[in-house]
Amino acid sequence: MSPAQMEMPGMPGTGAGLEQRLVELETRVAFQEQALAELSDALAQARLERARSDELLQAVLSDLRGLRGALYADPASEPPPPHY
Repeated sequence: MSPAQMEMPGMPGTGAGLEQRLVELETRVAFQEQALAELSDALAQARLERARSDELLQAVLSDLRGLRGALYADPASEPPPPHY
């Protein structure tokens, strides 16, 4: 039996066909690695942006608490009106 006859069904009958298939698979893997690297970079950027947004939100909430405290001060801590 010749080597070409011993190849698995569905596989190309020549070594050149196998080589072409291998090159195609290597190309696909290279594109997938590139896409994975791009997704990883995008995720890192999103995490940095979220951290900045969280810091900004905390600062705004702190300012709001301060303003609330100033607007709704305890009436007992204020001096009595001048007519007393």
